[in-house]
Amino acid sequence: MARSCCPTTPPARPSGSAAPVRVSPSCPRPTARTPGRVAPVAAGELSETDRLSLDKAIRLAEQTCRFEFSVYVGPAEGDDTRAWATRLHNRLVAPARSVLVLVDPRRRVVEVVTGGDVRRHLTDAEVELAVLTMSSEFAAGNLAAGLQRGIAMLAEHARPQNTLHA
Repeated sequence: MARSCCPTTPPARPSGSAAPVRVSPSCPRPTARTPGRVAPVAAGELSETDRLSLDKAIRLAEQTCRFEFSVYVGPAEGDDTRAWATRLHNRLVAPARSVLVLVDPRRRVVEVVTGGDVRRHLTDAEVELAVLTMSSEFAAGNLAAGLQRGIAMLAEHARPQNTLHA
């Protein structure tokens, strides 16, 4: 149900599996760049209520901007959390149209990986603002609210602008 938040398995999408996906040469590679700072994250676990509200926030975000969102809360493998987040992102069904938010509470790290299509609408500054918003909630001890606010901000900024015709 919650395609997010499971600390022992990679995020899975209801429309596919989290197994490694081959990236075709024609598919733009996901970007693996969030500005250099790593945000501090307070430790915390998600309750079932938190998971349900996070799943609702993800569905709303996906409806808002028409991109897919995945959240991974748990330990990142290896020393390079960015590389782990990128590997998870590449396993998603449609990595070019996806946003992955990785939170490792033990290491106090937040990583956001966006696909090539998403990058056309979402800048590094907008991602950094969402990470800052999440970090402030995490510092207050509210992991679920931080994720919900951050995902909502990412979706709002990633939403394509309406074209107005005269």
